[in-house]
Formats: sequence, structure tokens, C-alpha cells
Amino acid sequence: MTDSKPNVVGIEILKKNGLNVDELVKSLVVNAAVEFTAYYYFTNLRAHCTGMDGEGIKGIIEDARLEDLSHFESCIERIYQLGGSLPNDATEFIKISGCEFLQLPPNPTDLKAILEKCLKAEQGAIVNWDKVCKMTHGKDPATYEIAKDILAEEIEHESWFLELLYGRPSGHMRRKYSGERPHTRKHSRALDMA
Repeated sequence: MTDSKPNVVGIEILKKNGLNVDELVKSLVVNAAVEFTAYYYFTNLRAHCTGMDGEGIKGIIEDARLEDLSHFESCIERIYQLGGSLPNDATEFIKISGCEFLQLPPNPTDLKAILEKCLKAEQGAIVNWDKVCKMTHGKDPATYEIAKDILAEEIEHESWFLELLYGRPSGHMRRKYSGERPHTRKHSRALDMA
């Protein structure tokens, strides 16, 4: 192993395209932290969807939960390709996300409060991934492809929770199976069926 820094053509091209690669890596690490943390909190929120009404909501949260795991995994490879890395400390990684609001509500089985938390998380993710799309459009096709696919799923998730909270039709059809991830499947292999 040498002490010199390698010339990474994939990064140099992006810089020539006018992309601030350091800013992009920082955004991707934050977004990865948000997706990972949302996966954790959605797991806990889903478990507290009780009663007859809760059973139907569990399936929707499960779809969003598994797709958030796919979103986390979809951007990891790109972070490392761009010379970035994830924090070694998991608690530091979770703090980066700013997702403390996803903790259980005071009444942990309040379905409306759970759905409101899920909606807020999806809306925040839309803002985060839209920022990455704008940053990379026309400058970094590889990252743009990942970000636009994640954004498409986050927009779907928002519409599901809007439908449940406000009776606003979303056109939502259940996934064929939990974790189907129609847009990000090509970026994340961990949830693939054997």
C-alpha cells in the first residue's frame, strides 16, 4: 500500500462537471443515516399498531420500512465510490439523521399519531432526496439515478400515509410482496428473494 492518493477518474470527472463532491458525500451520508434510522423506528412503530385497525396499517408501514432499508443500502456503495465513508460509531450515525421525532408517541398505540410520524418522515426524505437530485442532475448520472429512484418511492410512501390520514386517494396498490421496491431494486440486493 502506498502513501500517495490515487487519481480517481470517476471523481475528477464529477468535479470537472461542476459538482461539489464533498458536499454530495455529506448529503449522502446524512440521507443514509435518515433511511437507516427510519427503518429502525418504523420497525418499532409498526409493532405498536394494535387492534383491528392496526393490522391493516402494519402492512403499509412494513412496505415503507423495508423500502427505507433498500434506500439505505442503495446509497452505501456510491458513498464509498466517491471517497466517503460511514461513521464507525452507530450512535453517531443515528444522531446524524435527526430522526428523534420518530420515537413512539406518548400513547404508544395511537394509530393517528403513528401515521403522522410516518408521514413526517417520508416528507423529510422527499426534501432530502430532491436536494441530491438537484445537486447531481446533469453532473453525476450515477448518483442522480439512485436519488431519483429513491425519491420516486418516497413520494409513493407519502401518498400512502396521506391516504390513511386524510382519505386522499393515492392510487396505492399493495406491493406484490413486502420489500418489493419497484424503483430501487436495482440498487440494493439485500432484500432479494432467494
